[in-house]
Formats: sequence, structure tokens, C-alpha cells
Amino acid sequence: MQKALSSLLAIIALSLAWMHLAGCATETVTGRKQLMLVSASEEMQLGLSEFTKLKSSVPASKDKAAQAMVERVGKRIAAVADLPNAQWEFVLFENAEPNAFCLPGGKVGVYTGILPITQDEAGLATVIGHEVAHAAAHHGAERMSEAMVMNTAGQLASSYLGKEKPSTQPYFDSAYGLGTQLLRALPHSREQESRADQIGLIYMARAGYDPTAAIGFWQRFAAYNQQHGGNGTVWFLRTHPLDQDRIKNLEHYLPQAKQEFRPAK
Repeated sequence: MQKALSSLLAIIALSLAWMHLAGCATETVTGRKQLMLVSASEEMQLGLSEFTKLKSSVPASKDKAAQAMVERVGKRIAAVADLPNAQWEFVLFENAEPNAFCLPGGKVGVYTGILPITQDEAGLATVIGHEVAHAAAHHGAERMSEAMVMNTAGQLASSYLGKEKPSTQPYFDSAYGLGTQLLRALPHSREQESRADQIGLIYMARAGYDPTAAIGFWQRFAAYNQQHGGNGTVWFLRTHPLDQDRIKNLEHYLPQAKQEFRPAK
């Protein structure tokens, strides 16, 4: 049993090490090292395709003034973002959910439900800066790459156990799936969110929006979550950091962002 376990761990370690060496990248602004097995062009095509589907299923807002504001803020953020060859598009969708996103390739969607929380252009710049940061840092491709590695390692190990210790294979498959989710996928998601907060703060500052406005937005968002029961999930099962942690981290990044802030003329 000890020999089988050692062989199993060796298979997983070798597969993880090989895939990690096969595709390393560096995250914009932060310098964090990333595993990248999906190309930027592949990631962009997925984003463009998904945005087309979304526009056909979710109605755009008829509020022309609000749509113009989304485009105005979005273009200023896009002008300072590290996303070459992006096909920028900014759409305000009619949806009561307080949310926004930026798909790979520069396709930005903002839901009308978040506008009462953003309140003004600086608050909206906080949101769009964060979402554009995800795209500029290629977080989607990084998540896909991580999933590829974990799935491949799991399949190799499961196949090995199926031959050597078939009775343990079902238990391994369950434990591996739960373990990779709790120990890697969810922590990695929270890490990406924190890095997008940091990068987004820099982007809004470079675009001429006072980065201190980000603190006010996240405080309002935290209050919204408290009113609507959005903080009920225990921290280690969350895809996003706790609101109070996000605010604390943003306060830490604020001096760096202020150095890059130049008020828009």
C-alpha cells in the first residue's frame, strides 16, 4: 500500500510540475506568476462568442443617459488597460442583479442593478476597473489552465488506482474532487478577485478617477450584502473574499494607486 501511494503521489507531482513548466505567465501590474495553457486568442474567441449569446438573451437598458455613462467610464478605463487587440464594447443590461463583468476580448457588461450602489462615475469606474482587470490579467484562461492541470492529474491518478487498487478508486475520486475544490479552486478564485481589486484600483487612478472612491463603493456594497443576506456563506466556500477583507486590502493598495492618480482635465 505504501508503495502504491508513493507511486500515485509521484504521478500527480510529475504531471503538475510538467504542466506548470509548460506555460508560465506574469500577471499585469502585480507581477504574480500564472499557469497559462490557454492562448490569448483562444480565450478571446470564447469571450466574443459568449457575449454574442448574452446580448441575444438579456435585454439592453433603454436608459440612454446611463448607457452613455457606462460607455464614457468604460472607454477611459480601456484606454489605460493592458489588453492589446481588445474589441471593446460596453453594454448596460436591464437586470436587477447588482453585477458586472468583462469577458475576454474587452466585452464589458454592466447590470442596471448595480448603478444605485455605484452612485456616480467614480463608483462605476471601481466596478469596471475591477472587471477589466480580470480580462487584462487573463484570469479566465488561468482558471481554465488550472482546471486542465487538476483534471489531468486526477484522471492519471484515478486510472492508476483503477489498475492497482480498484477498491479505493471511488473514494479517491470523491476526495480528489472535494480536495481540489477546497484547497485550490476556491482559494485561487479568491486570490484572483483580490488581484483584480488591486489592478482595478490602479486602472481607475490612471483613468483619472480618485481611487479613494473605491473604498466608498465597497462599503456600500457590503451594506447591500448585509441587507440582502449576501454574507451567509462561510469564508472557505466563497469564490470572493469577504467584503471587510476586500476593503482592508484596498486600503493597503491605496497609497500605490494615489501615486498614479492624475485628475481628468
